[in-house]
Order: sequence, then structure tokens, then C-alpha cells
Amino acid sequence: MRNEATEAASVSLNSSEPKESAWMAVISLTMGVFGLLTAEYLPASLLTPMAADLGVTEALAGQAVTVTAVVALFAGLMVPRLTRNYDRRTVLLGFTVLMIASNLLVALSSSLAVLLVMRILLGIALGGFWSMAAAVAMRLVPAKSVPRALSIIFSGIAVGTVVSIPLGSYLGGLYGWRSAFIAATAVGLLTLLFQLFTLPGMAPRKMMITASVMDLLRRPGIAVGMTGCVIAHTGQYALFTYIRPALENIVQLDVDRLSLILLGFGVANFIGTLLAGWLMEKSLRLTLVLMPALVGLAALSMILLPLEEAGLMLFVALWGMAFGGVPVAWSNWVARSVPDQAETAGGMVVAAVQSSIAMGAALGGLLFGLSGVTGVFITAGCIMCFAALVIALKVRVALS
Repeated sequence: MRNEATEAASVSLNSSEPKESAWMAVISLTMGVFGLLTAEYLPASLLTPMAADLGVTEALAGQAVTVTAVVALFAGLMVPRLTRNYDRRTVLLGFTVLMIASNLLVALSSSLAVLLVMRILLGIALGGFWSMAAAVAMRLVPAKSVPRALSIIFSGIAVGTVVSIPLGSYLGGLYGWRSAFIAATAVGLLTLLFQLFTLPGMAPRKMMITASVMDLLRRPGIAVGMTGCVIAHTGQYALFTYIRPALENIVQLDVDRLSLILLGFGVANFIGTLLAGWLMEKSLRLTLVLMPALVGLAALSMILLPLEEAGLMLFVALWGMAFGGVPVAWSNWVARSVPDQAETAGGMVVAAVQSSIAMGAALGGLLFGLSGVTGVFITAGCIMCFAALVIALKVRVALS
């Protein structure tokens, strides 16, 4: 059972629930997600020209991605506490300004050291935004519409993932790698302008002392829930890290057909994100269980069944669609489970996901070295099915 302070906080939250949905503000947050994800992934398609221009190896240039991820992990944990006395509108606009500054200064950077420092700014914006996403959604729309709002906000992830790599490669080939970051700066400026006109003021809530992550993990059911979250994301990123060698190993594909299948994955991921919003309104528990189960089924089928190219495309699309709902569902779960500390809990989810990415990639690398793509997909597919089982049997889902 919740303690009295938490109950009082929940009552306060419910009493301040918005009467109408601020959908334009939700869309402005989606634009922010798109901008953040595009900026995060741009270096992946620009490593070679970046490294050559800055006079470093591609391995060193790749640390532009690593630095951002590590900073995002810690920012997700720290930003909610450090900004708890500020209007959330101001904080969100600040994240967009950091994104703009990061992209612009990366485009102007003359050395790897300067570039990495500028990517720290992006990491702060990333981690801070993700920690607040669910809490802000709860203040923009009524409780019954939060799942839909989160699915719209998180659809920016899928769009950013699909667009960032081809956009970076295309602009980098035409005008040089710096032009891609200039374009990302322009996206950020457009986002900032839209947010200035659509985000309402959201004064800080001082109903109770901001809890720490450890305080939240001591609450009944939270640690078990986060364990399910970590297992699901670890299995996913063990799979996703090796999606290209898996596709090339299962069916002989040329570059064009491989790119088409990867594009299909991204489009299906976008659709799955939106579908998850509808499904969560029906049953959050079903969403939490079904999505990782479908990812596991798709991964195992890709390896164990004798597939032609059409069958492979079908299971890749199923995988992309199913995983689209996973981050949305967990953000909604934490918003329901800890409504009085949604921002701190959001930071906890950010840290869990970032840690899972690292663990999944490391596990995938170990398995790939031992048994190739087959070992990766069978093991990670079983992990996803195990995650679904743990969630079904152990994870509590609070009523909305």
C-alpha cells in the first residue's frame, strides 16, 4: 500500500488534472523528440568524413555517440531534482536551446575535443527530456488520454531513427558532414519557435519532497517492474545491434534491398508506437506483455524458420512494430505507478534503458563472437520471451 504522503500527492495530482487536452503542445514535444533523436544518431552516418576532417580515427569519432549516451544516463537521474523549482515550460525550452547550441557548435567545431564537449550539451537535453516526458504528458492531457499522448510523443523516436541516418548520409555526401548538423540546428530552431507558442506554463509542484531513485525502488512493485523493463530492453538491443549481419546471413541481400528492409523496420516501428497508444487505453498489462513476446517470436522465427525474402520482411516488420510499443508502455507504467514522483521515475527509466543498451550490446557482442548471428538471435529472442513471462507474472499495473 502507498503511504499517506503518496496518497495525498495522488489526490493533489488528480485535482489538478487538465480539463482539456493540449494536443498542439503534445505535437511540439514530438518535434523535440524528433530533433533530439536526429541529432543523437547523426554521427553514425557521418563517422568517416568527420574523422577525416578532424584528423582522428573513426573509433575516436564514434565517441561522439558514446559521450551523449553516458551523459544522458546521468542527466536523466539528476535533472528532475536540480530543476524541481522551475516552471516545466522553461525547462523544456531550455532543453531545446541546448540541442540547438550543441548542433550549431558541433558544425563549427575545429577539433574532436570541442565536438565532444558540445555533444555533452545534447546528452543533458536528451536525458532531461526523457525523464520529464511522462510527467509533462500528465499535465497536458486528462488521465484517460495520457497513453495516446505518450504514443504521439514517442513516435518522434521512430521518425528520428528512420530519418537521421539517410539524412546525414545524403547531406554529408552533397555538402559535407557539417551541413547535416546545420540542418539539425534549423530543425531545432523551428521546434523552439513552435514550442514558444504552444507550451503552456507549468509551475513546479511542491506537494512533497522530491524522492530519490532508491526511495522509489523501495516502493512495493517498483523494483520488480524496473527489472522487467531492463530485461526487455537488454534483449531488444542485443538483437538490434546485430540486425544488419542477421539480415545478410539469413538471406542474400544487396545493399538496396537491405536498405529497404531497414526502412520497413523503421516505418513499422512508427506504426507500432501509435498502435500502442490505442492498445494501452484498452489494457496496459496486455501491452507490456504482448510487445516483448512478439519481438521474441519474430527473432526466433527469423533464425529457426526457412525464410525467403518476403517472409524475412514480414518478421522484421513485426519486430519493428512490436518494439515501437515497448518504451511507450514503460513510460505509461511508471506514470501510473508513481504519479506523485513521475519525473524522478522518468529519470529512473532513462537510466534503466541506457544501461540496458550497454548490456544488450555487450551481450550481443559476446554471443556473436561465440556463435555468430544464430546464437545472438536465439538467446536474445528467449530473453524477450522471458521478459514477457516476468512481466505477466510479477509486474503490478496500477489502475489509471
